[in-house]
Amino acid sequence: MIRQRVNGRKAEQGADRRERRGRAAAFVLAVLLLLSLTGCGNGETKDIVLTTGFHRDEVFRLADTSCSLAEVMVYLTTEQNLYESVYGSDIWNAAGEGETLEDRLKENVLAKLSQIKAMTLLADRRGVTLQAQEEKQVQEAAAAWLESLSDTEREALGVTQELTEGMYRDYALADKVYREIIGDINPEISDDEARTITVQHILIRTVTHNADGTTTPFSEEEKARCYQEALNVREEAVSGEAFESLIEKYSDAAESTLSFGKGEQETAFEEAAFNLGTDEISAVVETSEGYEIIKCISTFNREETDRNKEKIAEQRRDEVFGQEYDAFVNSLPRNLNEPLWESVAMIRDEGMDTDSFFKIYEEYFHPGERETAGGV
Repeated sequence: MIRQRVNGRKAEQGADRRERRGRAAAFVLAVLLLLSLTGCGNGETKDIVLTTGFHRDEVFRLADTSCSLAEVMVYLTTEQNLYESVYGSDIWNAAGEGETLEDRLKENVLAKLSQIKAMTLLADRRGVTLQAQEEKQVQEAAAAWLESLSDTEREALGVTQELTEGMYRDYALADKVYREIIGDINPEISDDEARTITVQHILIRTVTHNADGTTTPFSEEEKARCYQEALNVREEAVSGEAFESLIEKYSDAAESTLSFGKGEQETAFEEAAFNLGTDEISAVVETSEGYEIIKCISTFNREETDRNKEKIAEQRRDEVFGQEYDAFVNSLPRNLNEPLWESVAMIRDEGMDTDSFFKIYEEYFHPGERETAGGV
């Protein structure tokens, strides 16, 4: 499976967090998702040379393979509906700087499809092919997805059984070559390297967050007042005052409890936290947000540490894959049908709500495995 990984805390903590912040964070999360180009390597295949001489409905060529308009529309419509199912259709009306969110989504789709096409070429070079059972799964997945479409959707997308099988075949080959390359990579990750701790913290903020996303620092006089307040709060904490009560009374932080591994927090905060024993309270720590008082709840979380080990291992597998992928893809000629690409747009029709293309692939090729976000 070509994975898009998302770091997080325990499922129930994530649910609580979404409940508290949901609407306020929706726009920010959507922008972050749209900004990130999915997959392994560094996304070089999206840097496509402009040229002419394309066949009708041919969006781009990558060496001796190409991508059709129908393929683009399947990916674009699927991604559009996945985002709208979470953030609502009004997300595309949000103001952005320079590019619209729709343009960002288009670029994301172009990057994904060009990566899939490159990986099918890499599979061919390595002699990776689909077996008879896998070809059967391709046909069954294609039939299942087409069956899920309304007549309106099938006509608007311009899809056929043959084209859909080709898309699932490309996806399966990309999946298979990725798994083959990383198959023997099982790095040893120590408990210390992957250790995840849990802390509570009190933040006395020394910056103002502006509506445009910038921050304005407090004056030196205001900072001095905040520092003295932080010292007083710490004194109450070490004197035995319940930390939860102090959080409720003084903290400006959106979350009072954090679980994290090394490299996931600001350096000053992290160093102070990892040097604490269970139930110990830190000195006042200055971060970019303000002054922090940290209490260690747990110096080691077995479940979270094991999860972090797998995350680190996956990152290292991706690095190994990326080395081979980048070297290969950088040698490929890339050509974009600019006029056709510029004409591509999302379909705004309530009858176009299909979002199961990637889900159906997982059901047929990786039943029982955790579903990935956005498919690739």
